[in-house]
Amino acid sequence: MIVSGAPKPLQAWRNIAGPVTLLLAWDVAVTWAYMHGWLGFRDITIQYTLYGTAVALFLGFMVNASYARWWEARTLWGSITNHSRNLGREAVTLLTAESADAREGLVDEVVCAQVAYVHVLRTSLRGQDPPQELDLYTTSAAGARIRGATNRPNATLNEIGALVAEARRRGMVEHLPRVQIEGTLAVLADSQGGLERIKNTPLPVQYRFLPSFFARIFCIVLPFAIVQDLLWLTPIGSGLVGIMYLLAVQVGRDLADPFRDSIHDVPMTAIARTIEIDLLETIGHRAPEKVVPEHEVLW
Repeated sequence: MIVSGAPKPLQAWRNIAGPVTLLLAWDVAVTWAYMHGWLGFRDITIQYTLYGTAVALFLGFMVNASYARWWEARTLWGSITNHSRNLGREAVTLLTAESADAREGLVDEVVCAQVAYVHVLRTSLRGQDPPQELDLYTTSAAGARIRGATNRPNATLNEIGALVAEARRRGMVEHLPRVQIEGTLAVLADSQGGLERIKNTPLPVQYRFLPSFFARIFCIVLPFAIVQDLLWLTPIGSGLVGIMYLLAVQVGRDLADPFRDSIHDVPMTAIARTIEIDLLETIGHRAPEKVVPEHEVLW
């Protein structure tokens, strides 16, 4: 996620440099042909304003749908952050070591397993291998079970549930507090399901193809419509308008997939590290440093 307060033109231009170059070359070619009499359509009027308005509506639908996906993903990660903190607090305050069969370190295992969960979820959404935090915050047996699972984040939640069940068998938690902890795990599972829904359900092809297609057609037609008025200035006028349309298409594409590990995605690494710091401090462990932006990009 770009955190700069000012826009970064080079980052925006990097993905559209090729189409913009072709657009400007086309505008120059049309203008040259018209000014040398190779094109004769002085009595033809092209209603480019009406067509441009229709294309702008298509682009608006695309960008709004893409941003809605991005914002929902960020909101769900906010829910995971809050309920991870809740789980850490519940583990510390509701799981007691006063029973005769209590196991030392069980509370820390629950909290550390939640730290592993957010990192496993992060890498799963990005299609990456399990993170090193999985080995760091879980036992070797639990880590092996999670690595062998089809849905690794869900398997990690199951490990946390198994630890809570063990605490119940050992008399470290009463029934009602256990229900409360299970409710927190259920909310985490619901948020994970929402993130997986966004990941596994791409933006409909109509939203991705039609706005891009019609925007390009508009850019091709535009110099024919304005060359009679702008003459040699046509490449400037047509190019500026075309760049705006192409940028709108690129914005929609950038936001449509918030988990593809690009500079525009949800900063899951930073969010997971924040959760890690909060939970480790809850149990009195030393926490790592926060993730800071690199070249004004927060990962």
